[in-house]
Amino acid sequence: MGHSSLLILHLLGAAIWTGGHIVLCLVILPKVLKERSPERLLDFESAYEKVGMPALLTQIVTGVLLAYHWLPDPNLWFQSGNPTALGIQYKLALLGLTMALALDARFRVIPKLSQHNLWDMAWHIIAVTLLSVGFLIAGAAFRLGLWL
Repeated sequence: MGHSSLLILHLLGAAIWTGGHIVLCLVILPKVLKERSPERLLDFESAYEKVGMPALLTQIVTGVLLAYHWLPDPNLWFQSGNPTALGIQYKLALLGLTMALALDARFRVIPKLSQHNLWDMAWHIIAVTLLSVGFLIAGAAFRLGLWL
C-alpha cells in the first residue's frame, strides 16, 4: 500500500476516532451527567465502539506503517535529537496514555458504572478526547514540518 493510501486511511481513522469523542464529550456527556444516566452513556459507547475501535486500530496500523516510511529502522524512532523521531515518540506517548485510560475504563470504571461514579467515567472521556485532539495536532505538525 502506498504512502498516500496509508495517510488517507490514517486521516479517516482520526476523523472517526476524534469526531466520535468530541460528540461524546460535548453532546452526549453533558446529558448523561445532567440526567445521571449511565444507560445513555453505555448506549452511545456500544454503538460508537462498532466504528470507533476499528478506526483506532486503523490508526495504529497505518501510524506504524507511516513511521516506517519516515524512519525505516524502529530503533531510530527512539533516538534523541532527531525531529522525526520526536514526532513518532510524541504520537506513541499519546497512544500509550490513550490505551492506559481505555484499559482503566474498561476494567475498573465501566463494570461498576452507576449514577454515583459517572464523573469518574466523565474524566476518562474528557482525557481521551483531549488526547485525540493532541494526536491531530501532532500529526498536523508532523506533516507541516513543524517538528523539524
